[in-house]
Amino acid sequence: MAQRTRLDDDHCAIAQALDVVGDWWTLLIVRDAARGVHRFEELQRELGLSRKVLTERLRLLVAADVLTRVPYQDRPVRHEYRLTPRGRALLPVLVALQDWGDTWVTGEGETMATATETSLEARRVHELLGTRVPELRLVGHDGEPRDPVAGDTPYTVLYCFPGAYARQDAYPPGWAGIPGARGCTLESCTYRDQLAEFTAAGATVHGVSAQRPDEQRAFAEKEGLRFPLLSDEGLGLTAALRLPTFRAAGLSRLKRLTLVVDAVRVVRDVQYPVKDVEASVAAALATVRSLTGSGG
Repeated sequence: MAQRTRLDDDHCAIAQALDVVGDWWTLLIVRDAARGVHRFEELQRELGLSRKVLTERLRLLVAADVLTRVPYQDRPVRHEYRLTPRGRALLPVLVALQDWGDTWVTGEGETMATATETSLEARRVHELLGTRVPELRLVGHDGEPRDPVAGDTPYTVLYCFPGAYARQDAYPPGWAGIPGARGCTLESCTYRDQLAEFTAAGATVHGVSAQRPDEQRAFAEKEGLRFPLLSDEGLGLTAALRLPTFRAAGLSRLKRLTLVVDAVRVVRDVQYPVKDVEASVAAALATVRSLTGSGG
């Protein structure tokens, strides 16, 4: 772990935080726990580090109340490692680090709500194909917690968008000048207008943004949406799937992308980047029809 070397470090919150999570492996363990990797053997396989090092890092994270041990087997007793509320509060830190890396390490330093097709960021998103969406709950615009993956239809279309507001003056300053940010209202309304076709094809539609639920509710009511908008304000889904983000008005916003997920939570199709929202909705419907054999 990081060692404090200055006398005033005891009064520095950054130094105090780094004393808990200032180690390469520590944040990667938190990252993988957010992705749904909870057991010792799974963590070791994902991270590729020795049992001794992993054991020590897990011990320190449990002692710091970032992780908690939860038994999943009685004979012999074995435990999973789950994020505590203190641990989940680290997720925006991970997302901010990822955003900084996408923008300044692998990118050109430009704030964008999209990416190029050949970027490392796009490759990371397309690697979600065939992976599972972890079980978690997001608050819907109606205030009710919901699973982002519907359990009562063969497929769920999860379209992630930067932000949509009921009033034009509610958009963050400079929003229209951020490449890829515009088009959220058109996207949601296109899904609204074609919702019956998605339902007939065997799919539920969920919209996801990092907005507050009250902002989503005002927008959904204004536009007459008949499907849930889910708030990832706490960035739980974003961190779990390592979804790309950008910063606007001091907040993390999801970049526009679409996932088609089956009933056992496996991602069956990925659209990223999304440059034409109407074409993207049509492509999502065609994918669902192809998967269900429903034609159209």
